[in-house]
Amino acid sequence: MTERRERAGFYPGTFDPVTHGHMDIIARAARVLDRVVIGVADNPAKAPLLSMAERMACLDAAVASVRADSGAVIEVVSFDCLLVDAVRQHGASVIVRGLRAVSDFDYESQMTGLNRKLAPELETIFLMAAEHRRCIASRMVKEIARLGGDITPFVPDLARQTVLARLGRA
Repeated sequence: MTERRERAGFYPGTFDPVTHGHMDIIARAARVLDRVVIGVADNPAKAPLLSMAERMACLDAAVASVRADSGAVIEVVSFDCLLVDAVRQHGASVIVRGLRAVSDFDYESQMTGLNRKLAPELETIFLMAAEHRRCIASRMVKEIARLGGDITPFVPDLARQTVLARLGRA
């Protein structure tokens, strides 16, 4: 009898801030993988609102219930290298990507092709966001918050508090 290999996936993103849409993908990935590594991208070109430490803290708090419910190991890490290098460094063999719309698929299919050229041993899986979460994008959440709107329906509580504090609206 052969020993079963751990199924580990790497879910990359900026998570600025983490949204309920991200959490939907994380929870679903945790149901099909033994270990989910959430890779928080350090990409200054995106000019994130939240610091790396804030984004990681928000994610770590948000995934606590998913860890408890799924039994999967969930890690939150930062990375500032090529995605395929980060995936390898963390011992994953699967890249997890969430899709909201057809436009996401166009971009993601290009990225998958490039990643496959760079690291043919890695697979990419796409998880379609739950229908009621497809409208949520971090960029839009930040805009709503900047304009004084209520972001409670879109983000976990610590992320809401952190975004509002960063905008001086705590």
